[in-house]
Amino acid sequence: MPKLIDIANQTCSRLRGDENIEINYIRPIDEANPDCIVFVSKKNTKELKNGNKAGAYLTTESLINCFHSSDNLLITDNLTLSLVKLINIFKSKNHTEYYISFPESILKNTTIGSNVKISKDCILGKHCIIGNNVVIEQNVTVGSYSVIGHNTVIGSDTVIGENCTIEHSVVLGSEGFGNHRNANKEWVHIPHIGGVKIGNNVSIGSGTCIDRGTLKNTIIEDGVIIDNLVHIAHNVYIGKNTAIAAKVGIAGSCIIGKNNLIGGMVGIIDHISTCNDVTISATSSVTRNIDKPGIYSGIMPTIPHQTWMRVALSIIKLDKITKNKI
Repeated sequence: MPKLIDIANQTCSRLRGDENIEINYIRPIDEANPDCIVFVSKKNTKELKNGNKAGAYLTTESLINCFHSSDNLLITDNLTLSLVKLINIFKSKNHTEYYISFPESILKNTTIGSNVKISKDCILGKHCIIGNNVVIEQNVTVGSYSVIGHNTVIGSDTVIGENCTIEHSVVLGSEGFGNHRNANKEWVHIPHIGGVKIGNNVSIGSGTCIDRGTLKNTIIEDGVIIDNLVHIAHNVYIGKNTAIAAKVGIAGSCIIGKNNLIGGMVGIIDHISTCNDVTISATSSVTRNIDKPGIYSGIMPTIPHQTWMRVALSIIKLDKITKNKI
């Protein structure tokens, strides 16, 4: 395992603390332990008070007052680019070994279509159905009685609960759209080492893509139903029994409450949260947090539904009003 001094050199960071401490992996701040290094930005400094102590922290000069003098720090001028280098140090380089032919222990419990590739370390529950041309990568668990449709890809580090239906041409665990511009304004991709966790009794429609998390998992809770052609980005959390209609796009790090109803073609920008029992009308744009249950509509930006109805009525009358003033 690399020593902290080696990590400092590879991430172009200044080290403060024990240069010989060994670091085994990178973790989110709420999963910190003495063997890991944690990424700390302005957005998550409050979590330092609630989390466990990490072996080391990657941060910036402006945030060092948030730490104890005994903490081991890697201090960088460009936190995001150093994070990219840090993730690449610990990102798994393992080659996936797929079954060439399936053992009887799998075949007696599972129905498997043609031209299927399943990692040898995948765990399949009883009475699963796997369609044609499916790829299941390393460290994947599929719960009992779950169905995976044709041409679907289940990326590494994905957990699928029991009694789930994953329709045709779904991608779970693809790389998230996390990118950062360097000093030359060139795009640098931020590697993603989180996974995807799907609860029990979840239905995911054809053509839907759910990205893996950057460090944490993207989570879909029990009883969620998702229509066709939905995109759910990295680090999103979807609460229990939420329904999402077709062509919805949910950007990174959103938290969607329980029992939400999200209409077709809704767009939700990053880091938005909604409370429980929210309905968002079709084609709405959500640009601010929703903290009260109810129906929300609109594109400029989302507001309570009754307010939107009055605004819409004013827009309809606007042409007549302006003509009278000319």
